[in-house]
Amino acid sequence: MTGLAVFAEDIGPKWLYWPWVSDHLDVIRDRLWEHITLTVLAVAFGVLIAIPLAILSRNRRGVYAPVLTATAIMYTIPSLAAFALLLPLTGIGRTTAVIPLTAYTLVILVRNTVTGLQGVPVEVLDAATGMGYTSTRRLWRVELPLAMPAIIAGVRIATVSTIGLVTVAAVIGQGGLGDLIFVDGFQRAFRTPITVGVVLSLALAIVADLLLLGALTLATPWRRTGRR
Repeated sequence: MTGLAVFAEDIGPKWLYWPWVSDHLDVIRDRLWEHITLTVLAVAFGVLIAIPLAILSRNRRGVYAPVLTATAIMYTIPSLAAFALLLPLTGIGRTTAVIPLTAYTLVILVRNTVTGLQGVPVEVLDAATGMGYTSTRRLWRVELPLAMPAIIAGVRIATVSTIGLVTVAAVIGQGGLGDLIFVDGFQRAFRTPITVGVVLSLALAIVADLLLLGALTLATPWRRTGRR
């Protein structure tokens, strides 16, 4: 037994060994930043794809059902299988991680966006049309803003779930905090990286959710007014 395995044995069954943390702050910071980057890219691409799909299919049952089915099927593909399928095409890199992570967000984002758009009151749509709004202007000025609570609710769910899924990308060297958990932790029988990776993943999910909740408050000022 050599290297880190001997070191792990020497410190005993501790879940947090502070000297290791202080000596690896640069590594932890890099892994955290990679985790954030992968999450932001996946959710951002998911939103860019999901909103047009939702707008296209919101009032077309013949389009919505196939879109929802296709995104649901993509969600059921195991992440390891998705990585394996993409490796011959995109190689080991960020693209191979981002594509499946983006695909997993679509079923949530499309469903929530369609629900939000369909939930806009008919009388509001009629009023906007009566004021001379074109369909495009009505979409951007009336429908999407009123659908924002449902859309951001979907983004919150997609973001938190993506933060958890990013860790699996450690198998292709793109796992962010997952590298701490699986590579530095489980593979080397060393508990401290596992603790650091898990705690930071949970903290990242909580912070992201709170930030998105704050974004919803800023994006829908009329809801604050309505509570007063």
